[in-house]
Amino acid sequence: MYKYKLTLAYDGTNYSGWQVQPHATSIQEILEKAIHTITREQVRLIGSGRTDAGVHAMGQVAHCVFEKPIDLEMFFKAMNGILPYDIRLLDIVLAPLDFHAQKSARRKVYHYHLCLQPVVLPFQRLYTSHVREPLCLDLMLRAAQCFVGTHNFTSFANSASEGAAAKNAERTLYRLDLIKTEQGLRLEFEGNGFLYKMVRNIVGMLLEVGGKKRALDDISRLFTAKDRRLAPKAAPARGLFLMEVCYE
Repeated sequence: MYKYKLTLAYDGTNYSGWQVQPHATSIQEILEKAIHTITREQVRLIGSGRTDAGVHAMGQVAHCVFEKPIDLEMFFKAMNGILPYDIRLLDIVLAPLDFHAQKSARRKVYHYHLCLQPVVLPFQRLYTSHVREPLCLDLMLRAAQCFVGTHNFTSFANSASEGAAAKNAERTLYRLDLIKTEQGLRLEFEGNGFLYKMVRNIVGMLLEVGGKKRALDDISRLFTAKDRRLAPKAAPARGLFLMEVCYE
């Protein structure tokens, strides 16, 4: 057997997310069909994690196993020749057999884009979330630091009683930086892992605090409460990008 590590980029606008699901078109489904067309092998592509419908990726990582070795240069060109233009293979390398795109990951980096201008530029409308109300950036900066460190993120995870969150909702956020851009803000998250919709839920909380709809102290109370129903709604998917998955 031969295991390969793939690095991928995609525009998630027209897809139901990463994972294969009935009655909807997913990133994983498109990629697996392309691989089958090229190699005639029915392979399962395992991603570093799921991205939701409408979420984008600049550095998603996945792995798959083939019975025979493949010509990497040929495979790379063929994949990008038949994939739709909103999905690209950036790199493929032979990986150790014990490599696992999800389980071997040590850190992930997400970016969330906010437009704070009166009007969103047409070519950015699918890749940024438009905030029309004024925000207090000082409050948002202080709120962001409340999330840095190791916490139980149950209140900031959808489906907190299922999957990984049910087993252990504790995650470590190494940094949450707010970077000013021409159109608004870029929120940069780096952590050892993220629960379902965790980034978007944190952004939703930052917007509530920045808009003076929630007190700064509410963040610590939500950590203690461990109740998703008490937290703000998630920010829209279109502003979120998976930028990088880091391994040993």
